[in-house]
Amino acid sequence: MFCTRCGVELRSEDCFCSRCGHRTGACRPPSSGTTLLLDKRNKKIAGVCAGLARYFEVDVNLVRIAWLVITVCTGGMGLIAYLGAWLILPSDHGADPSTAIAQTPQTAT
Repeated sequence: MFCTRCGVELRSEDCFCSRCGHRTGACRPPSSGTTLLLDKRNKKIAGVCAGLARYFEVDVNLVRIAWLVITVCTGGMGLIAYLGAWLILPSDHGADPSTAIAQTPQTAT
């Protein structure tokens, strides 16, 4: 698969282009009822940045870099906000919302 914006070759499971950040379409967009949750599957520390990235439909690395810049430029206020978000936001408990399929019971025939 190739990026439609810059033409770089991508893996089939990539949701964003590693060069330009363009959405590839490989990942199903979230439903309109998306809520802000900690993302425990894609977390590095607590899942705050991954949850925000999923909620706003942006690349998680952009959110992590932005959060780091905010933390450095505001004298640590970003760290306090991160800890607050970690405590306040509910967890998704490791569920993958893009692959969640309602399972129906099988009946023996």
